[in-house]
Amino acid sequence: MRNKVIGALFLSLAASIWGAMYVVVKVVVDVVPPLELVWIRYVIAVIVLAIIGLWMKQSWRIAKKDWSLIFLVGLIGNTISIVTQEIGTMLSTAQMGAIITATTPAFMVVFARFILKEKITLKKCMSILLATAGVIIIVGNGQIDGTQQLGGFSLLIAALTWALMSVFVKKVPSHYSQIVFTTYSAMIAVILLTPFVLTKLNDLDLSSILQPTISGGLLYLGVISTACGFLLWNKGLQLMNASSGGLFFFFQPIVGTFLGWLLLGETIGISFWLGTILIFSGVFIVIKDE
Repeated sequence: MRNKVIGALFLSLAASIWGAMYVVVKVVVDVVPPLELVWIRYVIAVIVLAIIGLWMKQSWRIAKKDWSLIFLVGLIGNTISIVTQEIGTMLSTAQMGAIITATTPAFMVVFARFILKEKITLKKCMSILLATAGVIIIVGNGQIDGTQQLGGFSLLIAALTWALMSVFVKKVPSHYSQIVFTTYSAMIAVILLTPFVLTKLNDLDLSSILQPTISGGLLYLGVISTACGFLLWNKGLQLMNASSGGLFFFFQPIVGTFLGWLLLGETIGISFWLGTILIFSGVFIVIKDE
């Protein structure tokens, strides 16, 4: 029970951090394009995680057979998912970014069934249905243009790949430090993105990047959203079933939508609060089912 509560807390914090991330990305991406933004945030995250790991005297040794798993996590989750997520957010809204990627838990249940052989219980199905209904209610039926549709498609790819990555994280042997595993997977993303980014870095407007809003946003994305968020999410998944843990991803649209309204002037109404109640109901059911 104690591990379940701690895991739930870690996953809730990670999802809330990522909900705020969409608002930050929406501001920063106007100055730093998506690909360069992902590369910069991972460089910052790797430096922070490496310092923490060295200070805590972590063992950095990984068995050869586990490197393929780290590569898959770095490629699918840290690279493809995050790049498509930030492209989608740039083309749509912070609210849409938080909400569409909150479909991740449904994909996680499916992947967990086939990859980890986890059972799909009636309560898990009820939880996903309630939380998904909450997301749909929050989204509403507003008309969106072609650019936002493209952004929505990109965000859907982000949700699908993040779900697959989260299931692979469950296959990582528990004796590895989460700091070490997260550092290596982030380094994979940096290595993969570097050939595409290096020639574009000179085109960035350094004076604009050094503005407090942009530089502060980059630090949030690198330190809080990537380093801390990934550590919390990976550790939380180790303490719960992948299919159940995914439900906490629904905290993301609540935070993202609320902050989009508070800071960016995006509109919310009674549907937001009704959807929030349904999402919390789904999460409550899955906690009791653990």
